[in-house]
Amino acid sequence: MAEIAAEASAPRPVEDAAIGPRRPPLLAVGPVAWARANLFSSWLSTAVTLALLYLIARWVMGFVDWAFLNAIWSVPVTNGQAQTQACRALAGTGACWAVITEKHRFILFGTYPYEEHWRPALCVLLFIGLYIVSAMRRFWRKELALIWLGTLTLIGVLMWGGMFGLSYVPQERWGGLVITLILSTFGIALAFPLSILVALGRRSKLPAIKMLCVLYVELIRGVPLISLLFMASVMFPLFLPEGLNIDKLLRAQIAIILFAAAYLAEVVRGGLQALPRGQYEAADALGLSYWQKTGFIILPQALRLVIPPLVNTFIGMFKDTSLVLIIGIFDLLTAGKTAIVEPAWQGFGIEVYVTVGIIYFIFCFAMSRYSQGLETELNQHRVR
Repeated sequence: MAEIAAEASAPRPVEDAAIGPRRPPLLAVGPVAWARANLFSSWLSTAVTLALLYLIARWVMGFVDWAFLNAIWSVPVTNGQAQTQACRALAGTGACWAVITEKHRFILFGTYPYEEHWRPALCVLLFIGLYIVSAMRRFWRKELALIWLGTLTLIGVLMWGGMFGLSYVPQERWGGLVITLILSTFGIALAFPLSILVALGRRSKLPAIKMLCVLYVELIRGVPLISLLFMASVMFPLFLPEGLNIDKLLRAQIAIILFAAAYLAEVVRGGLQALPRGQYEAADALGLSYWQKTGFIILPQALRLVIPPLVNTFIGMFKDTSLVLIIGIFDLLTAGKTAIVEPAWQGFGIEVYVTVGIIYFIFCFAMSRYSQGLETELNQHRVR
């Protein structure tokens, strides 16, 4: 027995100690294993996978030919008229990106004065910078509200003008991407706090407040956004005193805020209901007031639970701003549609819609990816 114990306690040979942990074979884990398990697990799955790969390859090759190889990027202009004969000669075999080259200013800035296009362009950059700063957690302090207030004030000064040597531009001349960003940004910034108040009101123990919030949510959610925009544009001015007129853009903005707040309120209320009852009881045991309990304990946890549906609502609201076309506001999509009304560019709507779709996709995809990263970070922080 002593010899067996000594042999067991003896150090292993150098050759065995030098062998490190082995990696699992590629056929067991990794991309190859995933492909075998999900794409080539049987003859039928293999046949479907190969057929789809063939169709995708054909589509990609056709798109590359249409969008790049056979495309026309510019056309000559004679006496202020674009000569699009070369684009029409393609007969659909190639894209005519010359329509974007000629009409990109109108698509982005609408009928804003041509010589003042630097102002809405700067506003777009300010919006993007505001989004980036707001996405960084190190800026999540009270000063962020001042940054928002200052940036939005600066954007208003640039768009309107009439001061600091800037010429005045009425809101009827605004359009394009900057209108979409204004409607969506102000809509999110004002609808979100309103939705929190409405969600808390629906859970209130005061019958009057609860009934008012329920009525608001059910009424707004029961009608489409188009009807609210129509009411704000056509019906609302009829109830105003004579001589008092509210700008059309402001009326559309209020309608979007009220519509978005009703949907966000239900999302927030879902997060409040999903929170365990023990969190409320623990906060009460600490002797916190209602607003302390709600602001420091309840709301942070509830909002973390509903980050995906919140961002989904934000993305939907960003795209729904295109509905303002029914009241004559030139947002990004409406400006793109109007850009091809000119006879010289009729028939090239695909190029315009692809460009506008890419712009929408960039903003929506950025919101989606940021929400996924934020949710993962908050969940990891909670586990720690």
